[in-house]
Amino acid sequence: MKLYDAPRCPYCARVRIALAEKGLAWEQVVIDLSNRPRSLYELNPSGKVPVLDDGFVLPESEVIVDYLDDRYPEPPLRPSDPRDRAEARLAVHRFDERLGDEYYAFRRGEPNRLAERLAGLDLGDSLYVAILYAPWVIRARELLGVELPPRLEDQLARLAERPAFAAEIATVRSL
Repeated sequence: MKLYDAPRCPYCARVRIALAEKGLAWEQVVIDLSNRPRSLYELNPSGKVPVLDDGFVLPESEVIVDYLDDRYPEPPLRPSDPRDRAEARLAVHRFDERLGDEYYAFRRGEPNRLAERLAGLDLGDSLYVAILYAPWVIRARELLGVELPPRLEDQLARLAERPAFAAEIATVRSL
């Protein structure tokens, strides 16, 4: 299994965390986002990472994480209860309005409500939601210098006890 990956990309981080949580081995193909190779466009015409090659080519982090959970069901990433699973998927579906848009506005120096979004964010109930949101929370704190609300800081500290999340925090700190 190959992961076309960029260490600074939070979408790639989702997949790295999921692979680590599953205990899966993979070959990392590092992509320079400022000089994307032609081969990446051959795999994914949009030129975006991550791209997973597991005998077939699959782009899009959320789709890859779901595929990994379906293909390798133990340990599960998504909640087992159908209602909880639907709520987790809805949280992921609403990622941009709940966090993403404000994160990227902050990065661009535009007026934003990132602090408000972070104050309302909860990473504690679902590993799946944590995997799909934490990469931005980590980057907001580590790269953008955003002070996290105490509850979110505590949740991130608990996640950091998991090797997959600790490895991602270390990756971001090395950027």
